[in-house]
Amino acid sequence: MTGSGVFSGRRFAVVGLGRNGLPAARRLVALGAEVLAWDDSAPARAAATDLAVGVPDFAAARFDALVLSPGIAHRLPAAHPLAAAAIAAGVPIWSDAELLFAAHAGRARFAGITGTNGKSTTTALLAHLLSVAGIANAAGGNLGRAALDLSVPGGGVFVLEMSSYMLERLASLRFDVAAMLNLSPDHLDRHGDMAGYIAAKRAIFDRQRAGDLAVVGIDDPHSAAMARALDAGPARVMRISGFQPADLWCDHGRLCDREGMIVDLADCRALPGAHNAQNAAAACALAMALGAPRAGLAAGLAGFAGLPHRQRRVGQIDGVTFIDDSKATNADAAARALGCYEQVIWIAGGQAKAGGITALAPWFSRIARALLIGADAPMLAASLAQAGVPHEIVGTLEAAVPAAFAAARERSVPVVLLSPACASFDQFAGFEARGRRFAELVGGLDVPAGQG
Repeated sequence: MTGSGVFSGRRFAVVGLGRNGLPAARRLVALGAEVLAWDDSAPARAAATDLAVGVPDFAAARFDALVLSPGIAHRLPAAHPLAAAAIAAGVPIWSDAELLFAAHAGRARFAGITGTNGKSTTTALLAHLLSVAGIANAAGGNLGRAALDLSVPGGGVFVLEMSSYMLERLASLRFDVAAMLNLSPDHLDRHGDMAGYIAAKRAIFDRQRAGDLAVVGIDDPHSAAMARALDAGPARVMRISGFQPADLWCDHGRLCDREGMIVDLADCRALPGAHNAQNAAAACALAMALGAPRAGLAAGLAGFAGLPHRQRRVGQIDGVTFIDDSKATNADAAARALGCYEQVIWIAGGQAKAGGITALAPWFSRIARALLIGADAPMLAASLAQAGVPHEIVGTLEAAVPAAFAAARERSVPVVLLSPACASFDQFAGFEARGRRFAELVGGLDVPAGQG
């Protein structure tokens, strides 16, 4: 545990007092900093009764940094006024992960995981593998607890899921081991274009040194190009894949490295599909670099329970299995789920990302019927109609779940898959709430006579 005065004499503004900002502000105070906290929401400010709350004046007062919650923009699509004021005053804007590094550099090791999809599963899996190996660790960042709210004993590992929003606000954080899993268009409004998004993701490897490890997926062209660029060093590059030869890859369902098979992924029920094979490859590469023995990886992978809302089975009724993949908030993530099943009744919709679901065309043949919900259901319906996929706009999950069950029984389809390919904020507080509601509705379905 770092001493309580590590930030004594330093002054920070913390803007955004949600899941990330509030614990970060409290931790800064505990570490000796002077903190002025602010949120545009009055209820959020009211919850910060133990903090000094007010609008920071960057022109009139000295601040070491503005700690800005990841979801608040500082450049595109439009800078928050306080972010713009900080920039004008020459005050750096940091992620709380930057402050975690400042508090623990030299006393702990840092593992970072990013990518468009799979980073939460890989983060949790790496933490699990380290724990199985007896290596002290704490996982958080974009997943679970705020980065600055984490602690490990000396020599332990901070395992951080890093979003592009967090990565663009680093100044000194260096990851001993880091992974970039995959790249597909996402958050382009925040980064301007695909090039800006890729640059933000590549920042996870900034400041790495000889002896550090850069793990890169090569299953999409943007990531493969990044691996080639990183070959110049200084960190060692390790390529991973869910389906093609690499330094660590999946070969016909077996996770392998240059020494041979690590595990038969058929024994790892929480890691279905090529995308999870890639996630497992990344976690194994990182874990071994951090000291986990290769011989213990198979048991660790088989014992991993998985994360909620990532292809989690939430029920089975009358031979129909219900899969909650609510975390699939873009088409690329939904493709990974659709690729795991021969035939599904598909529940999709919400707020579509750029491109909608056109990229899912290769998997349309697996959709026996689609039930569409949310604001952009008409857009999705148009894509499905053009491809001749049976579909219906039902509007809500409450309507979709019983309709999907009926369609599955009528057509003898074994899987109802909630993998929306869209964000959830038109109808839910987040993908977690959407997934929980799906499970509730599945639990409330009438079991046919003779079942249960």
